[in-house]
Amino acid sequence: MTYTLSDLGWSSHFMMQLSIKQLEALTPARIISVHKNGFSALCETGPIRLMAKPDDTQNITVGDWVLVDEIGLIHQRLDRLTTLSRRAAGDDVREQMIAANVDVLFIVTSCNSDFNLARLERYLVLASAAGCQPVCVLTKPDLCDSPEKYAQQAQTLGADLPVLTVDARDPAQAALLADWWRKGQTAALLGSSGVGKSTLTATLTGQDITTQGIRDDDAKGRHTTTARHLYQAQHGGWLLDTPGMRALRLTDVSEGIGEVFSDLADLAEQCRFRDCSHVAEPGCAIQAEIIAGRIDSTRLKRWQKLLHEDVRNSETLAQSRSRNKATTLYHKRVMDDAKGRKKR
Repeated sequence: MTYTLSDLGWSSHFMMQLSIKQLEALTPARIISVHKNGFSALCETGPIRLMAKPDDTQNITVGDWVLVDEIGLIHQRLDRLTTLSRRAAGDDVREQMIAANVDVLFIVTSCNSDFNLARLERYLVLASAAGCQPVCVLTKPDLCDSPEKYAQQAQTLGADLPVLTVDARDPAQAALLADWWRKGQTAALLGSSGVGKSTLTATLTGQDITTQGIRDDDAKGRHTTTARHLYQAQHGGWLLDTPGMRALRLTDVSEGIGEVFSDLADLAEQCRFRDCSHVAEPGCAIQAEIIAGRIDSTRLKRWQKLLHEDVRNSETLAQSRSRNKATTLYHKRVMDDAKGRKKR
């Protein structure tokens, strides 16, 4: 199968990065999946396998545009329009890439115990920080008596937030998502395991993608997708299915937090004290709104938690090691003092 560059998502943003020499000698290609020993990509002539220099491998992710030579070696990754990333798990402070050049982020959750406002806010912050259009997708409406209640809760996260309720198995309902991204554009599905991401992908692309059910005891899903892959939807757009995320550690997303919680950020500017903690200080504009019943106190807690977490997760590796060392020394002093008191 052949494509035009426009079919694959090419735009003037990428064309402006090329020189005449590069256009003559190299071929633009788009990464559709990442493997241990290379990459799968698409170019105008169809699928190709690529390899990169060892130092460049970690800098390339699904959705990237790259320039390759006739033997499939990547010479350059083009600057991205958008970048979806998170902080790696554990004590690792490095950035873990999710996808690049995504136009629309479908935040998928199901109408059961998987639904969690705090988690949805995290995805909204991620979308805002990356510059993607967020769309909340509620799946499995048949598993509850009132899916409208879930939609109403999701809508509290933003008056302008699109909220769709769909049965992922129904092509007519899944087609509602196609209204949000056109031919050549790229959408990504993010959410927990078992919420229907792979089912949506199969329905929208017409491809046979194996899916698994959810556990009855906790409504948690079993991992179906084990790697990120870019598929072409039937209407010509590109759809990225991702493995379920048990945790989304955000990093360097202060602007995204400010956008999602703009109402609280604006109120904070009206507080009497610039260093107001919004707990018990006189003249706190946020507490006044909470007392008046116009803001939920739990929303304030979620905002403050994300702000604190962003500062912590955005620190460098050296800062992280220094903080961990200081914490270890502090605990050691406490233990030594406790042992000393016992001896006395």
